[in-house]
Amino acid sequence: MTDTVSSALQACESSEQYEALKLAFACECVERVRHLLEDESVTRCLDVLEAYVRGAADRGALDQAAAEAAVLANRHQGSRSLDGVGHAAVSASYAVANALGGRAVQAADYAAYAAVYGDGGYGAVCDPESFAAERNWQIATLDRLANALGVR
Repeated sequence: MTDTVSSALQACESSEQYEALKLAFACECVERVRHLLEDESVTRCLDVLEAYVRGAADRGALDQAAAEAAVLANRHQGSRSLDGVGHAAVSASYAVANALGGRAVQAADYAAYAAVYGDGGYGAVCDPESFAAERNWQIATLDRLANALGVR
């Protein structure tokens, strides 16, 4: 599932803007599932990432938010629902934690799972094609950000 995104990011590794690209891309992926976050503390962590990407927060704030988001994601109670829809919040929380940790591919994966779970859950487990629209959006977004940052 991540091969295309991973390959596209790897093609940019030699750029001086690589770290900025990874964080901006991860941030945009997670922003798409912000509405699925259940814990206001996780949302505040996402706000720190957005501020950092805009240049309005420093690395210390980013690192602190990353540590907090990791703890919060691991504490999420999950879903009591059998259909998986409730797992969207868990996946969205892990997306935030991975985005803050600079793990863009993992953040994109968790965000995609959250989006699919949020649409009903079934596709995340049984239909790999249910990720196609999200993956297409991710590749287009990565291309747009890479061009804007002068990476490509």
